[in-house]
Amino acid sequence: MKSITIQGTKRESVGKKSTKALRDAELVPCVVYGGENTLNFSAEEKAFKGLVYTPEAHTVSIEIDGQTIPAVLQDIQFHPITDKILHADFYQLAEDKPVVMEVPVRITGRSKGVVAGGVLRQSFRKLKVKAIPANLPDEIVVDITPLKIGNKLYVGGLKTEGFSFVHPDNAVVVAVKMSRNAAKGGAAQDDDDEEETTEAAAPAAEETSAE
Repeated sequence: MKSITIQGTKRESVGKKSTKALRDAELVPCVVYGGENTLNFSAEEKAFKGLVYTPEAHTVSIEIDGQTIPAVLQDIQFHPITDKILHADFYQLAEDKPVVMEVPVRITGRSKGVVAGGVLRQSFRKLKVKAIPANLPDEIVVDITPLKIGNKLYVGGLKTEGFSFVHPDNAVVVAVKMSRNAAKGGAAQDDDDEEETTEAAAPAAEETSAE
C-alpha cells in the first residue's frame, strides 16, 4: 500500500487556547495512539491533501523530532461550515498487529444485466478490511460481468488474500436492478449465460436465488 509522509511537531500543551492557536495558524491538532505512549502533535493542514482528498488508501509515516511512526488515519473531524480540518486521530502500526482501515472499491467488467437494460447500484464505495500492515490491499476489485438483472454481489462472495472484511457476509456490495425501460422492453437475457457464470460470482448468484 502507498504511504505518504506527514511532518509533525510535538505538542506540549493540549488545552483549548493552544488548540485554537494551532488552528488559527492553519495547523491541525493530531494524536497518534496504539504504541507504548499516546503522542499529541500538530501538522500543517496542507500535508493532509494527499491523504484525505483522494479516493486512494494510504498508510502514513509521521515524522516527529527525528522519529518516524508508521500509522493509519482512524478518524478526522471537519468544521461543519468551512470544511477545515479540526482534528485527526492516527493509529500506530506494528508489523505483526492487525489493523482496520477503509479501502476503495473498484468496479470492473460490464454487467450482463446492465447490457440488458438494468441499473447498477453500488452500496459501498469503500470497504473496511482487517490485516497486518504488509497485507493491506490498495483496493478491492469487483468484477460485475456475471451479474444479471436481479443479481447481487455480497461481501461473502469477494476474494480475499491475507485480509478479512469487517462487514457481514450478507452485506450487498453491488446489485443490478430492473429499470423502467428494461421492464417495458421485457429485458430478455440469454439462458446460455448461466453456463458462463464464473465461480467467483457463484456465491452472489446462489444467495440471490435463495431470496
